[in-house]
Amino acid sequence: MLITQLALVSETHLITPSQLNRVAAALQKQAMRDFSPIWKIPASVDAFDNLDDVPVGYWPMIVKDDINQEGAAGVHLDNNGQPFSLIEYSDSWSLTASHEMLEMLGDPGGNRLVAGKSLKPDQGVVEYLVEVADPSEAPENGYTINGLLMSDFFTPSFYDPVAAPGVRYSFTGKLDGPRKILPGGYISWHDPVSDHWWQQVWFGTDEPEFVDLGRLTARAGSLRSAIDSRTGTISRIARSGPRSDRFAAARSLTAAAKQSTASRASGWRSRIDRLQVDPVIEGTWEDAE
Repeated sequence: MLITQLALVSETHLITPSQLNRVAAALQKQAMRDFSPIWKIPASVDAFDNLDDVPVGYWPMIVKDDINQEGAAGVHLDNNGQPFSLIEYSDSWSLTASHEMLEMLGDPGGNRLVAGKSLKPDQGVVEYLVEVADPSEAPENGYTINGLLMSDFFTPSFYDPVAAPGVRYSFTGKLDGPRKILPGGYISWHDPVSDHWWQQVWFGTDEPEFVDLGRLTARAGSLRSAIDSRTGTISRIARSGPRSDRFAAARSLTAAAKQSTASRASGWRSRIDRLQVDPVIEGTWEDAE
């Protein structure tokens, strides 16, 4: 079985090596424990000090202070068609990194389309862009791993034609039916009749709204990077994360988790010190040749 190997790299002085390793460990747990059993896509996540250390074959996830160019954040393809992601730093950058990792694993090329009945009543069958974290991308729909805030993601059942009892539509269970979105999320599709791209968005309104993005006449990268650029996905997550109640709760949990890990580390150090002073005889052997 092929394993997708991801490299988490920081190009900002705001992230310490310890923080980078902690987020990488949380992403690894999310990839293997949560995402892989549902999507059947095994992956590993490793932290590296800089891009020069990333081995060949890894897909890099690069954290930067600010993505100056509009639309630069998100998943892109290099000259060989291999994906990489740019992550805008914020206090809740683990949420953005999780979002990008999930979308890169779910559709590395960023061009996968799934046919289904349109959410817009006057349209027929359309082509939905596979963006596994967008419909429930708001921080309030996330969950914590090792005290760090991670993104929710939908399951393959998200594209089912009708809702069915007992079906899991997103990892957290926040999505309760196929092709639904939550406040702070969105979904994108292409209408083959008009050749227009459409979205249903739920940003600061009482109910979801339909948005006509028009025809996509030219693009430099994937469909997802073009859509993310138009919608401002990554910058929006970076801004909204630190302001959310969910992030505040995660910060409290992180502090408690650090107390636990510090206590455990102290116990390990004491044990090592005792072993050095009074070595333990691990076994007694006789009649050896």
